[in-house]
Amino acid sequence: MNRLVIIGGGASGIFCAVNVARICKDLEVVVLEKSSKLLSKVKVSGGGRCNVTHFADEISELLDAYPRGKHFMRKTLHVFSNKHTEEWFEERGVSLKVEEDGRMFPKTDNSQTIIDCLLEEAAKYKVQIITNAAVKSIGKIDNNFTIEFEKNGSGTQINCLYVAVATGGSPKAEGFTWLAPLGIEFDNPVPSLFTFNIQEKELHALMGLAATDALVKIPVLKIQEQGPVLITHWGLSGPAVLKLSSKAAVELNGLDYNFELKMNWFAGQHESSMLESFKKYRISFSKTLISNKNPLGLPSRLWVYLLNRSGIDHFKNWSDVSTVLINRLSRTISNDSYIVSGKTTFKEEFVTAGGIKLSQIDPATMESKVVPGMYFMGEVMNVDGITGGYNFQHAWSSGWIAANAIGNRQ
Repeated sequence: MNRLVIIGGGASGIFCAVNVARICKDLEVVVLEKSSKLLSKVKVSGGGRCNVTHFADEISELLDAYPRGKHFMRKTLHVFSNKHTEEWFEERGVSLKVEEDGRMFPKTDNSQTIIDCLLEEAAKYKVQIITNAAVKSIGKIDNNFTIEFEKNGSGTQINCLYVAVATGGSPKAEGFTWLAPLGIEFDNPVPSLFTFNIQEKELHALMGLAATDALVKIPVLKIQEQGPVLITHWGLSGPAVLKLSSKAAVELNGLDYNFELKMNWFAGQHESSMLESFKKYRISFSKTLISNKNPLGLPSRLWVYLLNRSGIDHFKNWSDVSTVLINRLSRTISNDSYIVSGKTTFKEEFVTAGGIKLSQIDPATMESKVVPGMYFMGEVMNVDGITGGYNFQHAWSSGWIAANAIGNRQ
């Protein structure tokens, strides 16, 4: 019964499978995937391009991207880092490229390249993959595990010496309670990585426009993020918003996703410096329509929206706008206020905060401290990162470490 069963056919599960099968030729490696598809998140990530990891020269540069699990990741990244990820794929003929924001993609710009690479490795090392296999329970007697699962409506079971859980995040606690009989504890899951819903039709009309450098604040939580903000047909998205949603995932869940949001649409200036600039513009561009001369470089329709929001007739010349209204415009752009009422999942990239308590997992091996022979990988643990390839890096790191720990026991 020299067998490892991996529950979950996502990034961490398949990565662990191919690496442990390569190390241990005499270990039978079986993957149980509850759906009919493997690596489904890999397929949709990065708009179908797969954001494999994030570029950084030093591990310390990556750690702030993990709102939960930062100290755990400090240990795992020293074993298998973003550079190791790049090398692993390069060795198998998959070259990665770095984009301006640090995200790394296959040069093909096609997630299928990553999927094909992993599945070719799985076939090469004879990993057994069983799809449509929904695990119902795990039991352990002495050193052996018994896993009961259902396939095509019929119940069956498989025995093994080691089991690795790579089932990903879950929106509900029920996604983890099946492990409770073994003494496994978890932190309640809440959504992470989501966009903000704002019920304002005038804002929705600007769908697709972006402020390239905005400052977004949640005053009640005293947190903020700076970066691009995208206007959508339901509210606000973009890197700055997504980072906020990730960092404050637990707190925003506690607020039931209803809170005030403050915006500086042009983070390069605060209210007083913006006011001084506008006073100068009123002289320099005195005979120019204020709607036609946008000194901040904001999208023209966004600029007109902010003028209207400040009570300024955008058909007036700069010189005809009163000091009171210029003051109001400075305040609106630098300290705009919206009420967020709800959230929307960011594309198909569903991420949760919460999961198996990190205090129960050895970061050097990914082995459970409660159940010897059981390992955890990927998002099933209480580790999650902001958008940008960080969650996949956690999958690769944890999968690699678990594979090598199991391999060293053979």
